[in-house]
Amino acid sequence: METNEIKEFVDELRGQWKDLWRNRFDDKVRAEGIAQKEYSNLFVECGTVIMATRDFRPLDFFDIVQQYLSSDAEKAVPPNSTIGGWGKFVRNQIRKNKNKTGRLIPPKPAHKKGQLLKKGGRGWLHSKIR
Repeated sequence: METNEIKEFVDELRGQWKDLWRNRFDDKVRAEGIAQKEYSNLFVECGTVIMATRDFRPLDFFDIVQQYLSSDAEKAVPPNSTIGGWGKFVRNQIRKNKNKTGRLIPPKPAHKKGQLLKKGGRGWLHSKIR
């Protein structure tokens, strides 16, 4: 596939993905989200549980795109953040190296010890002279 065709296909899938999550039925009793329509491109049938609170592996958009495009998926969609995407690379490699080349922190000035305090440590006293 050509790059433009891949992007159009992924945009179409992304639109269906948004529609799936926007139009789901939330079952308050069972704490589940259920698909109301059938989305054949996303491998979701009507009535499929797409969100639950316990022991559930949620749907992943990147996995669906990867099933369709296998080797071309990296061109259309950035890597999943849990695997380690571009943001993780920037945090671990670029920002870490940038701190090493940063400015040096000047040393703190040393406190002078042994100086006499004014008025014997009482401070300036303001009193009226009688």
